[in-house]
Amino acid sequence: MKKLLPTSTAGSLPKPAWLAQPETLWSPWKLQGDELTEGKHDALRLSLQEQRHAGIDIVSDGEQTRQHFVTTFIEHLSGVDFEKRETVRIRDRYDASVPTVVGAVARRKPVFVEDATFLRQHTRQPIKWALPGPMTMIDTLYNNHYKSREKLAWEFARILNEEARELQAAGVDIIQFDEPAFNVFFDEVNDWGVATLERAIEGLECETAVHICYGYGIKANTDWKKTLGSAWRQYEEAFPKLQKSNIDMVSLECHNSRVPMELIELIRGKKVMVGAIDVATHAIETPEEVADTLRKALQFVDADKLYPCTNCGMAPLPRRVARGKLNALSAGAAIVRRELQE
Repeated sequence: MKKLLPTSTAGSLPKPAWLAQPETLWSPWKLQGDELTEGKHDALRLSLQEQRHAGIDIVSDGEQTRQHFVTTFIEHLSGVDFEKRETVRIRDRYDASVPTVVGAVARRKPVFVEDATFLRQHTRQPIKWALPGPMTMIDTLYNNHYKSREKLAWEFARILNEEARELQAAGVDIIQFDEPAFNVFFDEVNDWGVATLERAIEGLECETAVHICYGYGIKANTDWKKTLGSAWRQYEEAFPKLQKSNIDMVSLECHNSRVPMELIELIRGKKVMVGAIDVATHAIETPEEVADTLRKALQFVDADKLYPCTNCGMAPLPRRVARGKLNALSAGAAIVRRELQE
């Protein structure tokens, strides 16, 4: 029998101090060559063990083998020049120096398939693997070749589909596409954003998810959140179209956010990964706080479609805090599971 309220994380978990600088987002590697490969595998095993120990049901690699949730994928593609950099505004929030698209983009070889195979060999639990979504990918580049954001997004969707098919063959159960850009570029989401996402999942038989958050707990994101007012209704723009799409699951930010819970009603019928852990604070939630978020969500999503999750990745947090939050997520889900089964 399938477990009710299976828990998972949105993606990244903190890396060990011997692999990268702690509490730093997108920190450079401390190892090189074969030592780096081995170090990444050790970190992946450790991350898996911590998830298991905390009682997480759907496990991931904790993004231990990648430096950045978008650019690590792009680094493996041809047509992008990482030496030629331009400053662009990321998600209308902050400036960043980014690589330039100088020619036709293509995937020379699989990017994460080896890592996913390694993870699959180490667990019998369901595995979730995160990939950047097409719209979030184009938002992290200077597009000097295609000129049109939409054209580049369709190219990335095709490439992501190639990777996703191979991840599925490697034994991945859920492929998640990270699309924080869906909370910003509303016209594009409806014009072609959801359509390119559907292209990325074409032909897949494993489950597919889209993760739409308000970002990591970094200052640029927390400052932006302060400007959003008392009700964050951004999901209202994308959810109707996602509800009609072929995507199986939608992952969203709930706990400590100002997202009105009733917006979940707009994706009725989909599986919903409800973010019940705030990644923008070092305060560790109590199991009861997690349970409370899940109970509220249950008014708008059927229990068999509710997947307790974190709001976003936890890479910038201290490991002790991330561990505490994972434990709280499991314990909170267990409380509500018991209530539902009484």
